[in-house]
Amino acid sequence: MIRSAIIGASMVMLAGPAFAAELPVAPEPIDYLRICDAYGNRFFYLPGTETCLRVGGRVRIEARLNNYGSGPNNWSDKAATGTTFRARGYSYLDSRTATEYGLLRTYNSVFVTNDNDSSSNSLELEYSFIQFGGFTFGRAQSFWDFWTGYSFGARVTSYSDTKSNVAAYTRAFGNGVSASLSIESPVSRRVELISPNANGYGGFKIPDAVANIRIDQAWGSAQIMGALHQVYFVDTASESALGWAVGAGAEIKVPFLGDRDKVVLQVGYSDGASRFPLDSWNGRITDAINVGGSTKTTKTWNVAGGWRHAVTDTVTANLEGGYHTVDAALDSYDFNQWTVTGNLVWSPVSSLDIGAEMQYRNVDFDRASGLSDTDEIYTTLRVQKTF
Repeated sequence: MIRSAIIGASMVMLAGPAFAAELPVAPEPIDYLRICDAYGNRFFYLPGTETCLRVGGRVRIEARLNNYGSGPNNWSDKAATGTTFRARGYSYLDSRTATEYGLLRTYNSVFVTNDNDSSSNSLELEYSFIQFGGFTFGRAQSFWDFWTGYSFGARVTSYSDTKSNVAAYTRAFGNGVSASLSIESPVSRRVELISPNANGYGGFKIPDAVANIRIDQAWGSAQIMGALHQVYFVDTASESALGWAVGAGAEIKVPFLGDRDKVVLQVGYSDGASRFPLDSWNGRITDAINVGGSTKTTKTWNVAGGWRHAVTDTVTANLEGGYHTVDAALDSYDFNQWTVTGNLVWSPVSSLDIGAEMQYRNVDFDRASGLSDTDEIYTTLRVQKTF
C-alpha cells in the first residue's frame, strides 16, 4: 500500500505542470474606440494615441449635357461628346492632434472619376496638407480664393477655385480677423503667352506670392487679397515681366430673406496674372503678348456675385453670375465674357442632394479677331451623398 501511495503521488507531481499550462489565460485589455468631440462630429481617437481622426467620403453621380449653345458646339461637332455620364467617388481623412504648440492637423482628399464607361479611371489628389502652428504645407486651396461659387456643374464659372502646392503662414489676431502670406506653385495660374518665335511659358522658376486679410463674423465674412506672378516666356527673344492681381469679396448672411440665405459680391483686377480673378476663361485669354520686341501684359477687370436662397427646409436655390473684360496688347485678343448659373437642390434626408443646374456663357470677341461671338449652354443633373 505504501508503494502504491508513493507511485500515485509521483504521478500527480509529474502531471502538475501540464494541468497548470491548461488553465485559461486572462485576455488582454481591449482599447475600444473613443469618441472625440473636440473638433466636431464623427471624430474618434486612434487607439493608443491622442490623435483624433475623421473618415469620410462622397459619391457623386451626374448626367451632363455639354455645350449645346449657338454656333459650333458639342452637338454640331460629330466627333465631340454631347452627353457625359459621370460617376465619382471621394475619400477623406482628417486628423487633429492637440500639442503644446497648438493644433496639428493633416488632411487628405482623393477622388476617382469614370466618364461614359471609360476603360480607364482618372485618379486625382484634391488636397493633401499639414497645418501646424499657423503654417500650411502641401496641396491646399489657394490663399487667393475667397468665394468659390454656389454652382456644382462648375464648367463655366465666375470665380477662382484653385488647388495649389503651397507654403503659407496665417496669423490670427482675434475677433475673427486673420492675415495670410503664401508661396504657391504658379503652374495652375498660367494661361497663354504670345511671342513671335514660340508661344507659351518656360519652365517653373519663381513661385507666386499671395497675401490676404480676412474677417469671419456672425454676419458673414470678407477678404481682400493680392498676388504677384512671374510672366516667363519660353521664347528667349521675349523678356519676362512681373504680373500682379488684387481683389476683394464679401459674403453676408441675410436672414430676413431666409434662414440659410446668403449674398456675395466679389471683384478683381489683374495685370499679367489673368487666372487669379477667374479660372474659367475662354481659350483666347493671355497673360502677355510680345509686340515689336516688347512684353505687354494683359489686363482684366472682373465682378461676380451670387445669392443662395432657402426655398424650404429641404430645397435650396442658387443663382450666380459674373462679367469679365480683357484688354490685351493686340485687339485680336480682346474680349468680354459673362456667365449666369442657376440650380435647384433638394435634400430629402441629411447629406443627400438631388439637383439640376443650367449654365450660360457669352463671349463677345473684338472684331479684329475675326471670330464670331459664342453662346454656350450646359446642363447638369446630379445625385450626391456625403458621409
